[in-house]
Amino acid sequence: MYDSIDIARAAISLAITPNRSEEEKLIAELTAKNIQATAVDVGGDVINATHIVIERAIFVARKAGIIREEHAQDGAVAGAAREAQAQIVAKAIGLNGGGKIAVCRSGEHISVCIFMSIGMMYLNEVVVGLGHRTISCR
Repeated sequence: MYDSIDIARAAISLAITPNRSEEEKLIAELTAKNIQATAVDVGGDVINATHIVIERAIFVARKAGIIREEHAQDGAVAGAAREAQAQIVAKAIGLNGGGKIAVCRSGEHISVCIFMSIGMMYLNEVVVGLGHRTISCR
């Protein structure tokens, strides 16, 4: 069994994978370690896309079987995604971004990491946001 810091590390590692093949390879490695993991690309107006980021995190977590479609589990992912996004908002005001959302879980621990490049033209800033919640293992 892993603790919260291990799952956070897994989410960060998955979010920073440079391409789909590396992402799939890492997901397989994490699965072998009994860590459920998934990721999805995200982009657009960072500030006005808060609901999109949260919805995408919930959707991919459900699709990958990381969470069940129930209020408490959706809320845990939504809360972790919202926390991760809150950490990047200060640098993202008025700018577009592109990157990846990663969701990892083991037992009761679930982490959401957002890794993005934000800016305009070639003037980019790199941001990372991380949120963690616990979910009942029932």
